[in-house]
Amino acid sequence: MMDAPDPRDDDALLAAYAAGDGDAAAPLASRHAPRVLAVATRMLGDRFEAEDVTQEALLRLWKIAPDWQPGRARVSTWLYRVAANLCTDRLRQRARLSPLSDAVDPPDPAPSALARIEGQQRHAALEAALMDLPERQRLAVILRHIEELPNPQIAEAMEISVEAVESLTARGRAALARAMAPRKEALGYD
Repeated sequence: MMDAPDPRDDDALLAAYAAGDGDAAAPLASRHAPRVLAVATRMLGDRFEAEDVTQEALLRLWKIAPDWQPGRARVSTWLYRVAANLCTDRLRQRARLSPLSDAVDPPDPAPSALARIEGQQRHAALEAALMDLPERQRLAVILRHIEELPNPQIAEAMEISVEAVESLTARGRAALARAMAPRKEALGYD
């Protein structure tokens, strides 16, 4: 039987954790880890690396719990910001470590031996196009259009203005449209 969700808000749970209630960590993690994992997976394109980022973001939250100031930021926004920074660090490290030839080779667009359903092809094409976006555009598009966060919360998480969020998401959408245009008919778009 599943436990009922903890009715306490994030600030109360974090304060309880800081006061020594180790059980307060589980509801916070179950509330936020899935979305942080989804963002990190889309940013990095690697589920295992994204799991590491999610765990690291949560560990950092537990470490700052005693110093948390309720009302100054949302726990979710703070976690997105930390996860985004961790993803950026990992992407920069990858760029330094990977030879140029790896970066130039595009993913093989040939269909696999097994026929995929149209929805899977669309999803794969979109994910590939997302990975080609610059990091900040990718994060803004993911948070706005996939995670459906409001622009002010994205601005806070990315530490930029709402206008900059709007600009990044507009440029990201335009780049995605350009990337998807050549495959539009093959993917079944009108």
